[in-house]
Amino acid sequence: MTQVTVADEGDIYVISELIGEIEAYYGGTNTPGDTEQIRAALFTAQPAARVLLARDDDGQVLGMASVSRLWPAVGAEASLYLKELFVRPAARRRRVASELMTAVRKAASEAGCSRVEWTADTDNPDALAFYAALGIEQHQGKVFYRAT
Repeated sequence: MTQVTVADEGDIYVISELIGEIEAYYGGTNTPGDTEQIRAALFTAQPAARVLLARDDDGQVLGMASVSRLWPAVGAEASLYLKELFVRPAARRRRVASELMTAVRKAASEAGCSRVEWTADTDNPDALAFYAALGIEQHQGKVFYRAT
């Protein structure tokens, strides 16, 4: 059984490992994330994001979801933005991602958000199939931009 909880400061090192694994998944180098940047983003008085961790019965971390609040969404409401959904390879196809998505939706509701939003890479057919299997249709009304 999978349990999803909000990460705390004691989880910084496993989050750092997961960030390296995410980078490798997207073709980069598996370099752990900077723990001080993680601490600053997640565990300060005004955190930029929250991380939800999925664990097995033995406490091993199977995956994570990283979320941030966005405002405004509809009118003056807020939305929850899912920046990253990642499940370690050995835990895939075991409903871990579904459990994380359920926890993300619950977190959005508890935070008073009207919706959850995210992007998916068009060259990631597994992710696209997963979201389709959840019954979530692609939103065609936005174009993604990135400036560096």
